[in-house]
Amino acid sequence: MSGGGGHLRAGIVGAGFIGAVHARSALLAGGRIAAVAASSEASAREAAERLGAERAYPSAEALVVSDDVDVVHVCTPNHLHVPLATAALEAGKHVICEKPLALGDAGARPLVELAAARGLVGAVPFVYRYYAMVREARERLRSGRSGRLRLLHGAYLQDWLSLPDDGNWRVEPQLGGRSRAFADIGSHWCDLAEFVSGQRIARLAARTAATMPDRETEDVALVQLETDAGVLGSLVVSQVSPGRKNRLWIELDAANEALAFDQEQPELLWRGRREGTSLLVRDPDALTAAAARFATLPAGHPQGYADCFDAFVADAYAAIRTGTVPDGMPAFADGRRAVRITEAVLASAEAGGAWVDVPAPEPLAAQTEAAR
Repeated sequence: MSGGGGHLRAGIVGAGFIGAVHARSALLAGGRIAAVAASSEASAREAAERLGAERAYPSAEALVVSDDVDVVHVCTPNHLHVPLATAALEAGKHVICEKPLALGDAGARPLVELAAARGLVGAVPFVYRYYAMVREARERLRSGRSGRLRLLHGAYLQDWLSLPDDGNWRVEPQLGGRSRAFADIGSHWCDLAEFVSGQRIARLAARTAATMPDRETEDVALVQLETDAGVLGSLVVSQVSPGRKNRLWIELDAANEALAFDQEQPELLWRGRREGTSLLVRDPDALTAAAARFATLPAGHPQGYADCFDAFVADAYAAIRTGTVPDGMPAFADGRRAVRITEAVLASAEAGGAWVDVPAPEPLAAQTEAAR
């Protein structure tokens, strides 16, 4: 399944910022950058040199079915995710696909089923799961140490589209999909909320707004939610909040303590109790075992987003090599979950903020049976 020396042969499709991040993490996970494809042959040749790839392919379609590749990293604009991931899976390749996995559940479900039916790894980089302090919060809640969850709330704020002239392919619905701000970043918050709490978002009510007159997709989303355990929550999503570069903030208020994580200060976990507050520091010697696994540097030596991405790709490659999925690795089913939550947000917003049910996840066995 892999090239000489036992290294997984990675094919990177899309060579912008995130493609380069994937390539770096693939190398650190013991892979080889066997191939790269970009928007043109010339771009692919430039990217191959920049990323240290062994070969530049004339098209993404040629790369994803190549015998030179074991695992395909899909880092393209959103509308290409389904056709490229489908072709790669049908060719027997494992796939790491950027989110959103698809522009709707009609595209996401077949990918989950196809990967399961072929016995292939499909992963989606919800990499915020890999912060040590996120894992610490998760362990405190699922061990019962924090007590019963009562409320979850937070925000994901950015400013890169806060000026009228700001633009990107993501603002074009035919390339990015019907949802932008929520599908792009709100999906990360919801994945983290479900991952840390151990509960699923069962119902939600949403309002969205495009703050620039020529934009067709939302800049802002406000979401109220209720989990399958009856816990209430709220979320503010914005890509037009000046000064907020990438502020994913989440608080989970339980009976014994409240826990808050801010992605822009990832070395800390805020802990609130009736008698006072404290900050838990990313110190491998003081964390639970599940969190210490991701504290790869001594306390005081900051870790960040790139470290999370490295850990995610390492987990995905470990799943490919061993056939065992590490605890917490976000798979295609998680990517589909985000798509279904996004569809519920859009449906609620289109209905003036009415409450909408979010379909419960299907058991993997049922997905595999459906594929057959």
